[in-house]
Amino acid sequence: PSTCNRPFFDSLSETQVPYSLVQSGARWSTTGFCFHTIMMLQLCCGHESLSRCWNERCEPLFLSLCAGGTCVVNPTDLFCSVPGRLSLLSSTSKYKVTIAEVKRRLSPPECLNASLLGGILRRAKSKNGGRCLREKLDRLGLNLPAGRRKAANVTLLTSLVEGEALHLARDFGYTCETEFPSKAVGEHLARQHSEPKETSARKKMVLATKQICKEFQDLLSQDRSPLGSSRPTPILDLDIQRHLTHFSLITHGFGTPAVCAALSTFQTVLSEMLNYLDKNSSGKTSGAGDQQINNSSEKTQLRKTAEPQSKDGKTEKTE
Repeated sequence: PSTCNRPFFDSLSETQVPYSLVQSGARWSTTGFCFHTIMMLQLCCGHESLSRCWNERCEPLFLSLCAGGTCVVNPTDLFCSVPGRLSLLSSTSKYKVTIAEVKRRLSPPECLNASLLGGILRRAKSKNGGRCLREKLDRLGLNLPAGRRKAANVTLLTSLVEGEALHLARDFGYTCETEFPSKAVGEHLARQHSEPKETSARKKMVLATKQICKEFQDLLSQDRSPLGSSRPTPILDLDIQRHLTHFSLITHGFGTPAVCAALSTFQTVLSEMLNYLDKNSSGKTSGAGDQQINNSSEKTQLRKTAEPQSKDGKTEKTE
């Protein structure tokens, strides 16, 4: 075709240019994949093994990808790499964005437009960034019409790719586990109701709360929302799974791990409350037992001292 790199192909012999390139009818200007594949083969294999490498490895892939100017792609393939927004300048991280993740951003519930998607993928400030993004998405079979309006409210989580959102959730969980004052908070709450009459009822309430919280944690642990390059098989009923998936899509994967971290911290606080109530109740019972023992010992001593006095009185009378 007129848009291909003619000097490069003129330098190759007839046996080095695969005939299937012409037969497939693929357009170089719309796929872009073809020319880069040939260039990579030339650099890696050399001219003499180019035809063999093409026929054995790349021709089946190329023919399956190129069909009418669009590509049949694997959703787990890499779309681009994006620098993190929350990293410090000294430790900037890059996160991989898959085609499946881009498709989730274009689909409900968010339905992002070209401006917002370009901002997430850091293409907003580049020259012709929006047009190039639409063309690339069109080649992958993803439609991003001009003038499209977003369907969901924009939050700070909207600007994060899923990799960075998961990283933020992991750091949040680690900070809750290591830095939250669970022991101090639990003991403070337990001291508010440490009267002997309330201790037993309070312990029952805390145990019931822990059970409900555990059931909630078990439910969230079975969430199988698509994330990154994974699309796990659902375990829960679809009626509840679709709501959890909606929450995960809106928060870009941050929501469920963050809620799980908060619930785990709450469970630790409840455990500290139980420990304080157990120690407090055992201390009071032991104190009451010691007091009873002291009272009984005092009574026995008084009884012993009273016996000789009574005997002396009797002897005096007899005399």
